[in-house]
Amino acid sequence: MTAAPPSPPPLPRHAPGMRIGLFGGSFNPPHAGHRLASLVALRRLGLDRVWWIVTPGNPLKDNARLPALAARMAAARATAAHPRIDVTGFEASIGTRYTYDTIAYLRRRCPEVRFVWIMGADNLAGFHRWQRWREIAALVPIAVVDRPGATVKAARAKAAQALGTRRLREAEARLLSAARLPAWVFLHGPRSPLSSTALRAAAGPHR
Repeated sequence: MTAAPPSPPPLPRHAPGMRIGLFGGSFNPPHAGHRLASLVALRRLGLDRVWWIVTPGNPLKDNARLPALAARMAAARATAAHPRIDVTGFEASIGTRYTYDTIAYLRRRCPEVRFVWIMGADNLAGFHRWQRWREIAALVPIAVVDRPGATVKAARAKAAQALGTRRLREAEARLLSAARLPAWVFLHGPRSPLSSTALRAAAGPHR
């Protein structure tokens, strides 16, 4: 008797036509800056929900001291504390390590959901180092949320220059989820100086 294929992992609430922001990262640790960026995206992009995708590990970083996924997810839920922010760790179940594969999976599984990838301006500066970054931009619109000290560097980033003609005006941010790809927008607004890197450093070497 042939075994039934494994069931797909549960995803946060979604439905056809919903506009959902995807905010991925290690969340090591999660902090108020993550929450603030999510609230800016919810309001400015007209999103229905934001998913915090807590990753098993970052391919561009040393994950040797990364806390367990369950612990980071619990901390993320406590930090998010918002009815329209969902915390998920589904990447561990589907075995993806790279953002492109995660987005491709979601596009296949939820073809009628309008996903938007959310990143901080500091991440845009290094976006060209992500695996298949151009294909990511061809799969999903991108919202870049301003971060202290990263505004100028992000504007000069290789990816920002390469995708310069596909940038929407900030006044058009609510059109992003339905824009012809590639498409991206830079969102200015309230900014938090917090960073996971600084918080880990302040916690000491055993963090």
